[in-house]
Amino acid sequence: MKISGFTIIKNGITLDYPFLESIQSILPICDELVVAVGDCADDTRNAILNLNSSKIKIIDTVWDKTIRTGGQILAIQTDIAKSHITGDWGFYIQADEVMHEKYLDVVLNACKQHLDNPKVEGLAFSYKHFYGSYDYIGNSREWYRREVRVIRNWPEISSFGDAQGFRKQNGKKLRVKLIDAQIYHYGYVRTPSAQQMKAKLMNPFWHDDDWMKENVKDDEVYLYQENLPLKKFEESHPIYLKNWINRASWNFQYRPTEVKINFKERFSNFMEHNFGIRPWEYKNYKIID
Repeated sequence: MKISGFTIIKNGITLDYPFLESIQSILPICDELVVAVGDCADDTRNAILNLNSSKIKIIDTVWDKTIRTGGQILAIQTDIAKSHITGDWGFYIQADEVMHEKYLDVVLNACKQHLDNPKVEGLAFSYKHFYGSYDYIGNSREWYRREVRVIRNWPEISSFGDAQGFRKQNGKKLRVKLIDAQIYHYGYVRTPSAQQMKAKLMNPFWHDDDWMKENVKDDEVYLYQENLPLKKFEESHPIYLKNWINRASWNFQYRPTEVKINFKERFSNFMEHNFGIRPWEYKNYKIID
């Protein structure tokens, strides 16, 4: 059995992505790891080379700036990376996602267990979405709770939408096993200045100029919302995030007394906490027994 990791990145240093930590977090169980590196204006490519791993294969790409709908460019770049993997399984991880080392054996064992069962087309993971700081995670429907990150290396499987997940080329959802492993997502945890830079440079791949003028102000720093439904994180972060977390230099003030939750959210929370069901949940996959 062979597992191929794959990911994409562009301007990872400028935008303060933990892309090196992301790569290293899954590297131990990967036989190879393909990184599609976009046309960067910083030293991202050399930083990856400096990891000095024979498993890592860099594919140089150019992001088409004219594609500005729904984040499609991310799916295009993800498919480029996928097209270069050679394993039985493809382990996809985004540049702001990190796998905790305690789950590596869970992933490896699931890949071995289902290798010879073609009915299992992928593996779905639960998520922890960090917001504002490394001490809080999202606690509402605003954050997707699961997604597929391991897929069969089949040509008919491709990245879907803005690369959040995968589907078959005929539009059918993948049949997947939900495994007892989590992805830690740090997309909204970086310095406020870097978060604002990300908004300015990445949002154009989803929206036109009019939307940008109305929704992304020409500010120097990003204003994290202090009244979102969040939950205190009291576990450990992945080991590769240790230095990253230690250099955190901003202060996020969470104000739980100002959080307002509507009826739909309260009902959804009740159903999920008591019965494990999230009503009206968007699922990009089909979980099978």
